[in-house]
Amino acid sequence: MSAYFTYDIIAEDPTTHARAGVLHTTHGDIPTPIFMPVGTKGTVKGLLMDTVASLGTKILLANTYHLAMRPGAETVAELGGLHDFMQWHGPILTDSGGFQVFSHEDNVKLSDDGVRFRTVDYDGSYVTWTPEENMRIQQLLGADIVMQLDQCPGYPAERSFVERAVELSSSWAERCWKAHTRDDQALFGIVQGGMHLDLRLRSLAHLESCGDFCGYGIGGYSVGEPHEVMFETLAPLVSEHMPKHKPRYLMGVGNPTTLVRGVACGIDMFDCVLPTRTARMGTAFSSEGRMNLKNARYAHDAGPLDAACTCPVCTGGYTRAYLNHLVRQKEMLGGILLSVHNIYYLLDLMRRAREAIIDGRYSEFVSAWMDSSAAADF
Repeated sequence: MSAYFTYDIIAEDPTTHARAGVLHTTHGDIPTPIFMPVGTKGTVKGLLMDTVASLGTKILLANTYHLAMRPGAETVAELGGLHDFMQWHGPILTDSGGFQVFSHEDNVKLSDDGVRFRTVDYDGSYVTWTPEENMRIQQLLGADIVMQLDQCPGYPAERSFVERAVELSSSWAERCWKAHTRDDQALFGIVQGGMHLDLRLRSLAHLESCGDFCGYGIGGYSVGEPHEVMFETLAPLVSEHMPKHKPRYLMGVGNPTTLVRGVACGIDMFDCVLPTRTARMGTAFSSEGRMNLKNARYAHDAGPLDAACTCPVCTGGYTRAYLNHLVRQKEMLGGILLSVHNIYYLLDLMRRAREAIIDGRYSEFVSAWMDSSAAADF
């Protein structure tokens, strides 16, 4: 365990598996449950870091693959590390970049030693990552929490393919554990196994045996499967089998209803590009469900985006008609304002969830959410 990273559980809901806690890091404390906005290339697209902080953000995520390609981990380290480079001085988590690597599909070659891939989205060069190289890159970047290199299989996939991904990820986790030397960083292992609970449990058992990881990511969900299929294995994995004294991070999941249900299972941390990516497409979360601001129905609507929301957009006089105009005219301000709203919406949702856990009423919180129009968020 990192000497600079601890996790305290301060409340557990009596009728669900939800818990509220605090992650202590070198760059500040993180109340959980928490959503982490994604700053893939060292920026939450279109937003100043002061704006990101003002929305209530406690921790950001950045992507190892993209930062390693441009500007390069050595450059980031030379310029003071990711915190100084981004001008974000709160906690940062870097993913391993494995998901981006494996998205190259035919341009990827796997071996027990690591992964060789072609950077088709950059200069087309061939790069080899071993677990050791991945740890070297993440240590240079200098985030507070770093993730092991893993293989994330998509859905659907043959069991044999998922099983091989578990074997590789488990082997690589052990090597990442041995290669990681920065004690001011927390290293998380990643549980893989697709939709097979027995493979998930095999993956978890290996992680627990090979190192004292500070926490656990849960990868390989939200990769094409229906949400109900996801919860068939996710719910028992988290609530019955994962260690209770370490944080649990469901990777790449960001629609509001899945966050609410995930917290009930015992998830502590979430991240996703969804709030900003959909914002750039003109879509907003709201108490009325997901809204497409391109729709002509909003062209003369003088009301706020969401009357139930207290974000700077909803309380700042920006009307649905104005947002409709910006989105339809492809003005960058439209994506920026909707990003502000969507990020605030998820952060505030987790804040309210945390309060409900502390008050011992999270089951009522979930029921009220599922009965509301807001649950229509897909």
